[in-house]
Amino acid sequence: MTTEERIVHLCIDRKLKITCAESCTGGLLAARLVSVAGASECFERSFVTYSDMAKHEELLVSLDTLSKWTAVSEQAAREMAMGARKRARADIALSVTGYAGPDSGNGETVGLVYIGCAEPDRVFVKRQLFLGERNEIREQAAERALEIAEKVLLKETVKKC
Repeated sequence: MTTEERIVHLCIDRKLKITCAESCTGGLLAARLVSVAGASECFERSFVTYSDMAKHEELLVSLDTLSKWTAVSEQAAREMAMGARKRARADIALSVTGYAGPDSGNGETVGLVYIGCAEPDRVFVKRQLFLGERNEIREQAAERALEIAEKVLLKETVKKC
């Protein structure tokens, strides 16, 4: 069974809703979740917010955060996850923002990715550094975000709203 199959089954069994807020992965997380038959029972919507303005408008990421810390930061990943959870009325939200390459455009490290996870009672962000070409980094980021979601669900830290 794949990671996404386990996540979908755990969410369905627990009557939980999950959503995603994606930047550098461009919808890969959502695509993996909806590849599972029955995903519509736990997954209603997702957000691909590639620009700063989209992050602000769709996910409620503050302009101050984007200006002070940039879109690729722990702070932005945190606000993306919280905003997605709120906007989708979900129990758990994953966010991914990072530099997939071929360069970051600002001298930052290609492969730097922040993955956020928002639950009803906590939000956390993991800083990751992936190696490879653009699409390899995107795939690794999506896989890692799904692994994080599975661990959260298995620890039963997600509480029904």
